[in-house]
Amino acid sequence: MVTEAKNVLGEPLEICCTSPMTGYYRDGKCNTGGGDMGAHVVCAQVTEEFLSFTQARGNDLSSPVPMFNFPGLKPGDRWCLCASRWKEALDAGVAPPVVLSSTHASALEYVSLEELQQHAVAK
Repeated sequence: MVTEAKNVLGEPLEICCTSPMTGYYRDGKCNTGGGDMGAHVVCAQVTEEFLSFTQARGNDLSSPVPMFNFPGLKPGDRWCLCASRWKEALDAGVAPPVVLSSTHASALEYVSLEELQQHAVAK
């Protein structure tokens, strides 16, 4: 039996973004599964600060990578981030805003609902 994924609010997981198409499964949702070692479950609206922060740690999300059909992100884009990277950015004071309705419930294994709520942006 397949169950519908839940968000951090206990409701059905909503679309994060389809332009650019995000998600581990590139379905627009921050779904996760056995192969998703990075737990790409936090729907964030990326900022310049965050993009610079993650690039400095070896994960350049700004530059296009055509072979993976990745357009590169710009401030304001929404993207399913690894929960551990979002937590790392939180600890560094550069966590981007999150969309709670589009953030997978498993994000709560990495950060608290309160931390996410403090950085929430409207859908």
